[in-house]
Amino acid sequence: MIFLQINIQGLVEEKFHRPLTNIANLFFEETKVFMENHSDQAELTVNFDLRVSDWIHVQAEIPGSELLHANYEKVLPNELSQKEKDRMIKHAISYVYLSVLQTYTGMTQKWGILTGIRPTKLLHKMLHEGMPKEEAHQKLQTEYMISDEKIQLMQNIIDRQLSVVPDLYQLQNEVSIYIGIPFCPTKCAYCTFPAYAINGRQGSVNSFLGGLHFEMKKIGQWLKENNVKITTVYYGGGTPTSITAEEMDMLYEEMYESFPDVINIREVTVEAGRPDTITPEKLEVLKKWNIDRISINPQSYIQETLKAIGRHHTVEETIEKFKLARNMDMNNINMDLIIGLPGEGVEEFSYTLQETEKLMPESLTVHTLSFKRASEMTKNKEKYKVAGRSEIEDMMRLAENWTKEHKYAPYYLYRQKNILGNLENVGYALPNQESIYNIMIMEEQQTIIGLGCGAASKFIDPSTGKITQFSNPKDPKTYNDSYEKYTNDKLEILTNLFTSPGSSIK
Repeated sequence: MIFLQINIQGLVEEKFHRPLTNIANLFFEETKVFMENHSDQAELTVNFDLRVSDWIHVQAEIPGSELLHANYEKVLPNELSQKEKDRMIKHAISYVYLSVLQTYTGMTQKWGILTGIRPTKLLHKMLHEGMPKEEAHQKLQTEYMISDEKIQLMQNIIDRQLSVVPDLYQLQNEVSIYIGIPFCPTKCAYCTFPAYAINGRQGSVNSFLGGLHFEMKKIGQWLKENNVKITTVYYGGGTPTSITAEEMDMLYEEMYESFPDVINIREVTVEAGRPDTITPEKLEVLKKWNIDRISINPQSYIQETLKAIGRHHTVEETIEKFKLARNMDMNNINMDLIIGLPGEGVEEFSYTLQETEKLMPESLTVHTLSFKRASEMTKNKEKYKVAGRSEIEDMMRLAENWTKEHKYAPYYLYRQKNILGNLENVGYALPNQESIYNIMIMEEQQTIIGLGCGAASKFIDPSTGKITQFSNPKDPKTYNDSYEKYTNDKLEILTNLFTSPGSSIK
């Protein structure tokens, strides 16, 4: 861990602790940022000089070298709210802070000062508001310090998204549905999703499914009564195929009975991510309800890696279940791969790509391993040795080249805290095989209603774009005890959002 002392003259510093810590974490594996005087503990000190009047001037320097300094100046627009002014000050401080740390460490951050999850949302906003593409790109480069490589990736993704969903900016009056099934065969070492080993939990499963059916009925009834359409439905988790074929059948029947106009929903996806949950009976159920977009996730084709991360299926089982699904007319299969798993480098990831080539799924999501705070892997870092930044970047380039050679194009991306190499997760797809739900959840253009254990909802005001977040309990017992309350809470938010005076819903 490295201790950083931050001294900002002319400002109450506390509100900037989090953004400054986020940027420090781009350069150092673990950091502790002091905003008050702890010079006796600090290994690195950054001094800021901030002046704000009708313009912002910020200077940052690391004492001891004339080279380790940076400046930022910008005129403040008239009639600026305090919130907008604080945002501009935060931007200016982040800019000079990143600049001096890049010089100090010799590391260049290709995503610049961006530390949020959704980079493409920023470019979407600029373009949707009418900013010319060249001007938007220039702003990303000069104001946010994003590299040309990442700007072009963002633009390629936006172009692909708008070709897949031409009415992306007009879908505010529809919703998508996320349904969380919180059970898995075992829990992976890197996972922090609601995922509980299903063995021995049949009582919890039964109670949970009863609550989920209740949520689906009530939310579906509200959508029908208020003439709100559903764009996409996504069954995630956990692993939705952990439950039995009979339970799956009843769940999809509930969807058809409760939700409005299911036959015209653009896309229904079921994650069958763990190959050890897939059976011919479950695939028959999916076919019965016209669901053919599924995920079968190898993560790696190295058996030792699967064992190390707690996935109790074999490489052979992944291949076998993929072929079974294909033979049973599953025509839109996604696979996930993870760069930087313990013990893996360029050689191992190259082998995984070679094995993927034998199957050629319709879409491929390439994740970069993230050390999530509550995961087993983060709690026991010394047990899980991972590749360094340079090799992680080499593996990402391999993925980029491989997907391009095989006619896959990037169509969505997102980033996470503590992601190796400060890189990104990218979804690639063959033509016309993109997941519309992935686009909707990443670009936040419409309300996503989360049903089930641990499911997060994002209610987006159709008129203003303001986001209200709401989460169901993560553990099955709490969910089972309170699903009626959480359902009613969501219905109240929906009613206020879509039917109150001034709503754009007709």
